[in-house]
Amino acid sequence: MKKRDTSLFTDWVLNNRFSVGLINVLLVLVIVLVFNKISFILNPVNTFISAILPPLLVAMVQYYLMEPVVDKLEEKFKVPRTVTIMVIFAIVTVFLIWAINSLIPVVQSQIDSLVKNWPTIWKNSTNAVDELLHSPKFSGLRDSLQKQMTSLQKNFSKSMGSTVSSALGNLTSAVTVATAVFTTLATAPFLLFFMLKDGHKLRPFLVKFAPQRWEQATSKLLHEVNQAVSSYVIGQVSVAICVGIMFFIGYTIIGEPYGAALAICAGFLNLIPYFGAFIGLIPALIIALVTDLPMVAKVLVVFFIEQIIETRVISPLVVGNRLKMHPATTIIVMLGAGSVWGLWGVIGGIPIYAVMKILLTHVYRYYRKVSHLYDDSF
Repeated sequence: MKKRDTSLFTDWVLNNRFSVGLINVLLVLVIVLVFNKISFILNPVNTFISAILPPLLVAMVQYYLMEPVVDKLEEKFKVPRTVTIMVIFAIVTVFLIWAINSLIPVVQSQIDSLVKNWPTIWKNSTNAVDELLHSPKFSGLRDSLQKQMTSLQKNFSKSMGSTVSSALGNLTSAVTVATAVFTTLATAPFLLFFMLKDGHKLRPFLVKFAPQRWEQATSKLLHEVNQAVSSYVIGQVSVAICVGIMFFIGYTIIGEPYGAALAICAGFLNLIPYFGAFIGLIPALIIALVTDLPMVAKVLVVFFIEQIIETRVISPLVVGNRLKMHPATTIIVMLGAGSVWGLWGVIGGIPIYAVMKILLTHVYRYYRKVSHLYDDSF
């Protein structure tokens, strides 16, 4: 049998997994460096994406919530997609009208009452803290907090001048934000309509651009990405709605002031995995603390009951473990994405990670299949 001719370069570079991995990492870093050097060329692209991203994201969230209904009615009952979409739009419109006439006045009145009574709430909370700190047990803590409060007052007085002077400049920003919100709300329904009408055609359309031998793998990849994003959106929004309803019922039963506003706040904050529920508990505890001590215990009881129902019943049924992410991985992704992109990173970091995981998994499987580096084991 003829002995295979090898060399040091072949053994340590061409056929060495570690070396090939380092070369790939180096190529990625070079690409990142090049894009960083020519970032000015991509500024128009960034502006374009920033303009279309808000209405597109709003439409996508609603698309994943409504698309299963449209598909099911079309497949089982042969209902035209356009008819189903128009019916859903009509139902959503009626619900919004009802919410504007029923829910929003209640929430607005509670917010107005909270703003009106805030000086009293602040005074009562300050008196409660002062009484607590004047206890001999907290003498050391009192001195430390007094120093911190003195420093905070100095910094606050210094910052007030700059805040007032920049108010007119912030007015322009406020107008810009209001314009962006109006544009998003005006264009998102049109995007949503066409996404629901023709969204099922997108995957076959994209598959056509892949080589024939990759069409099946590409279709499977797009299907997995769509399923991951759909599972996350449907799961998080459904759980957030259930959480808001449970808190509203619980706060109404115990007589928590501003219960409706706090319940809606808790529902929105629950979109932040793991930490959102605890963040939503903070304002409820603050208001309960200045009301009376028994109310604090009642709020904690409502919170623990809600957590038990959510973690034991709702989340396993609605979300499950569809993204197949370990809780530690989820927390690490949220912390990292939040430090880079703030609140949007906390909310969107998990689905982005899930999509990237699917893409890299498919690339790795293909690389193992075509590469000779995995023919022999170490």
